Amino acid sequence: MDPDYTADLPHLQQAAKDHLWMHFTRHSSYENADVPIIVKGEGAYIYDAHGKKYLDGLAGLFVNQVGHGRTELAEAAAKQASQLAFHPLWSYAHPAAIELAEKLANLAPGNLNRVFFTSGGGEAVETAWKLAKNYYKLVGKPLKHKVISRAIAYHGTTQGALSITGLPGLKQQFEPLVPSTFRVPNTNTYRADSITGGLLDGSDAEAFGRWAADQIAVAIENEGPDTVAAVFLEPVQNAGGCFPPPPGYWQRVREICDEYDVLLVSDEVICAYGRLGTWFGGQKFGYEPDIVTSAKGLTSGYAPLGAMIASDRLMEPFLADGQMFAHGYTFGGHPVSTAVALKNLEIFEEEKLLENVSSNEAAFRSTLEKLKDLPIVGDVRGSGYFYGIELVKDRDTKESFTEDECERILYGYVSKALYEEGLYCRADDRGDPVIQLSPPLIVGQREFDEIEQILRVVLDKAYSLL
Repeated sequence: MDPDYTADLPHLQQAAKDHLWMHFTRHSSYENADVPIIVKGEGAYIYDAHGKKYLDGLAGLFVNQVGHGRTELAEAAAKQASQLAFHPLWSYAHPAAIELAEKLANLAPGNLNRVFFTSGGGEAVETAWKLAKNYYKLVGKPLKHKVISRAIAYHGTTQGALSITGLPGLKQQFEPLVPSTFRVPNTNTYRADSITGGLLDGSDAEAFGRWAADQIAVAIENEGPDTVAAVFLEPVQNAGGCFPPPPGYWQRVREICDEYDVLLVSDEVICAYGRLGTWFGGQKFGYEPDIVTSAKGLTSGYAPLGAMIASDRLMEPFLADGQMFAHGYTFGGHPVSTAVALKNLEIFEEEKLLENVSSNEAAFRSTLEKLKDLPIVGDVRGSGYFYGIELVKDRDTKESFTEDECERILYGYVSKALYEEGLYCRADDRGDPVIQLSPPLIVGQREFDEIEQILRVVLDKAYSLL
């Protein structure tokens, strides 16, 4: 029997307001309102403390691939905890970490055979940058330390990962950050005209992709090729609302990185582990990076875990006598987390979740594209089970919301109304205003229709409020 939180709700509400510092949260918004308290998950749905049911249209936070309430994952955690609850990977190993490292090396493309475990995605990004700088020092190129990433891209909240992030509004209050990071244009084809200064309008997606990739070469030249260590890019950029790569983009980026001896880091904290219908994003778009950063879907959120996966050549200098990568985390590769990840990946294979995404992604897209008959919907974009819907004030001119309209419409109405209608997803204006969708990989047409129907009701009303 599920626990009944009804009697304890007043205490939980007050304790949440008095003691719980929630992440990325405007606490003032709960001064005269209740904090949403989620108490249960089952399949593709979550339930609040009142028993109300919501479709989890964001997989928690791009995390829960296999769905909620998987007892086999809880059992895998309990079994491992009862045998070996904890031991660090500092000069020692344990079976679950060894087996998971081997599994990931076998699933990853090419020579990505070296797995460094972290507690989460930001730590994986931090690890990748530190590895890039350390590697180039060891191979006799000590000036190579700078990083290039894309505008509006989000890469994490730690000091290094936040420095790589291309969202000024998330960074300014924490500055000064780590220096030597530089931004290049993203691949928002819908906004190609403004991104290129009128040079391209996006109608030729391949030309826009070539232009966007070439800006990486321009940035490397501007900074000096002997000073640039890495380029950090997501397969499909999250912040801004799911920017997929134009045709040929990744192939040109790979050429540029090879030409200038710059490491290509594929930040797949969201895009790995089935989100796009493949194990890794590079496999979806036909490129092989030097490093993959990952987390989230690796355990479907049943335990915290991240992984940086590096090519064999990046490990080579550290195999010399007396060398080590002087970096690590207490809970990186935790026995319980790695055991859960192994079972999670087993579920992927047994239930053919990658195949489910690949066979249904066209239906997901076409269902969401029905919303284009609403005047507030400007663009629907994404890949796999990862989509963004950009909202506009004028579809013909692509005029976006003002700052006041974002506050009043996106946050004041849309975000709350979607939740009230039974859909948990994200309304975001880090860039242009968007609705982001990333459901568990177990869903199909029934859930697609439910998402579309709720969005239709809310967005139709939202337009009338402009």
